Amino acid sequence: MLKAALRGLAAASLAVLSLTVSPPAQAAETLPLADAVAALPLGKESRDGYTRDAFRHWNAGANPSDGCNTRAEVLISEAVEPPAVGPGCRLSGGQWWSYYDQVWVTSASGLDIDHMVPLAESWDSGASAWSAQRREAYGNDQGSEASLVAVTARSNRSKADQDPAQWLPPAAEVHCRYVAEWVGTKLRWTLTADAAEVAALHEVAAGCPDQSVTYEPVPSSVG
Repeated sequence: MLKAALRGLAAASLAVLSLTVSPPAQAAETLPLADAVAALPLGKESRDGYTRDAFRHWNAGANPSDGCNTRAEVLISEAVEPPAVGPGCRLSGGQWWSYYDQVWVTSASGLDIDHMVPLAESWDSGASAWSAQRREAYGNDQGSEASLVAVTARSNRSKADQDPAQWLPPAAEVHCRYVAEWVGTKLRWTLTADAAEVAALHEVAAGCPDQSVTYEPVPSSVG
């Protein structure tokens, strides 16, 4: 009995220690879109040294025990009609709404998972100084619905690594949402924006008086 009690106390102590040393939760923040754009840190962009391999993705996902990688988990999460999940996380059936171009998609193979702020753009904006672990966390971020989005391969490849000064979704009615999600992702990861990008964001924000941005900062200790 005494040994069992001591083991219980030890386990409780370890649990308390674990809670103590884990990163503190960051409170979500909500700002009007124009204010969120103004909160972006300004910086010059540089792609020196960039390689897509610097961001490990797709990894085992948010739930490593489900046998699905990040791409598949996002597809399952964003499905309007859930697909069947077979052996090896093979997806069949299902239906998705690609909001960039307002298109229904009925096959997972017709979709790309877009990094809202592309990997190359994040590198330009501060990720070049991150650890490999933090870049992996960024490349597989399912902590915010805006970070990774299932869209048609056509729209994703049209966007490529361009920022909103160079590309906006073909569906004009979603520009407010898209810019809000772009800004929220940059604020979430403390990424900078250059002058041309900020000017384009302010231009869109001026036409979106009711649009807000909600984001939860990722602690610097992640990765």
